[in-house]
Amino acid sequence: MSAEQRLREKLMIALEPIRLDIVNESELHAGHRSSPGTGESHFRILIVSPMFTGVSRVGRHRMVNDVIAEELNGGIHALALSTYAPGEPVA
Repeated sequence: MSAEQRLREKLMIALEPIRLDIVNESELHAGHRSSPGTGESHFRILIVSPMFTGVSRVGRHRMVNDVIAEELNGGIHALALSTYAPGEPVA
């Protein structure tokens, strides 16, 4: 299973999003000194979940990071998060 698939599965189960976009941006960072060169190291995630209602931006990021902690410790080098509750304007 790819890193993207693992991210999607874990986030879908834990946070029950109504929208989940995961973009692998690893190719944009190929050759950078700190990039591991795996092709699965840099991701951008947009997630809209009812579980974020009333939770601060930092709290939302912590929730996501807790769900995917294993992936963050095992090869994902960079993660850009956009987290929203339903009804919030998505940028």
